[in-house]
Amino acid sequence: MPLNDLTSVAETATRPEFGPEFAAALSDELEAMPLSGRVLRIAALGRAVFTTSLGLEDQVLTSLIAETGADMRIVTLDTGRLFGETEALISETETHYRLAIEVFKPWKEDVAGFVALYGLNGFYDSVEARHACCHARKLRPLGRALENAQIWVTGLRRGQSGNRARSPLAEWDADRSLLKVNPLADQTLSDLKTLASANKVPINPLHAKGYPSIGCEPCTRAIKPGEPERAGRWWWEQDERRECGLHLSASVSGSRAPAQPKATSPAS
Repeated sequence: MPLNDLTSVAETATRPEFGPEFAAALSDELEAMPLSGRVLRIAALGRAVFTTSLGLEDQVLTSLIAETGADMRIVTLDTGRLFGETEALISETETHYRLAIEVFKPWKEDVAGFVALYGLNGFYDSVEARHACCHARKLRPLGRALENAQIWVTGLRRGQSGNRARSPLAEWDADRSLLKVNPLADQTLSDLKTLASANKVPINPLHAKGYPSIGCEPCTRAIKPGEPERAGRWWWEQDERRECGLHLSASVSGSRAPAQPKATSPAS
């Protein structure tokens, strides 16, 4: 089916033409487009949700969404353990671009279940415990953020880590039955810094303090000279493929932490 065939589908359904072949063709199409064109093309395909962690890449994407007026929801996952600088950047970004960022927090019962089993900072003790924490604080909220979405937009970039070095501009997420689009996958860190500076994009002040990749405060440190961009994430673990699980398929990441009992309200 041609990429420009935008026949409507039921609001709760994944677009029937979406799949691996469509994603591969879209990836080729996006490669020839400027960043603003990519954002508009993605938004035109269906219900798109952009998940931002407020890092440099995501802030540049937010600026492009605001600049183009692309019809795309912007959401973020507030784990309850973010840096104060990151929390402050949410409202600063909303004010700067006059847009709303939807915040998804973990369910109280999920956090309580993790703490009861491992302790508040038990993620330092084992990879299993760390994965369980990420599952409760990030993966479960992500599931709610992507409900009814047809397209998941991310700020993934190939230069961030070896594990992301082959990230395509578009791919089919079979686990979630979503078209996953990474419009900045082929961009360099230098290019994005230049773009952010030229367009006065508000960025996290921690970037200037040696934090190119910023996650939860207990799990992130500044990197040392010569270290990869994501070396400061879960630095105590030895696996070079360290990820929280958001961008790993079930087949790659293995058995994920068991789901916690569903609650009726998020953690404060």
